[in-house]
Amino acid sequence: MAYENPEDTLVLETTKGKVVIKLRPDLAPNHVARVKELAREGFYDGVVFHRVIDGFMAQTGDPTGTGSGGSDKPDLKAEFSDESHKRGTVSAARTANPNSANSQFFICFTDAPWLNKQYSVWGEVIEGMDVVDTIKRGEPVRDPDAITTMRVAADL
Repeated sequence: MAYENPEDTLVLETTKGKVVIKLRPDLAPNHVARVKELAREGFYDGVVFHRVIDGFMAQTGDPTGTGSGGSDKPDLKAEFSDESHKRGTVSAARTANPNSANSQFFICFTDAPWLNKQYSVWGEVIEGMDVVDTIKRGEPVRDPDAITTMRVAADL
């Protein structure tokens, strides 16, 4: 499939199906650069959705599957914006420290206005929200769903 801007599009093949994310370098250029770098290294391949809260979000990006891991790259400074956290928003997960985002991210199942201006929004699902909706729930998730592969569309 042809995408408007393949260099700023991620294609996730998951155990539930395909999810396509439009990247937003206009909002969070450093977060977008990091996720593309990690995707190109194959970092996300096989990584599970370790924290999935019904009516809220699905979180992934931790190679340990525990929620406490990340890449070996330095943490990122926050890139907060006025973009709302709504259904399909993709945002950087972090600890209580706003400048602690690394490789983890979450996809909102529904609007989450309490997250606005507190988390770095770096993308939005443009295809496959129906797939995201079927990801197995839990904290932690038993027998979790996973990202099979995550690629920049320009590389496909």
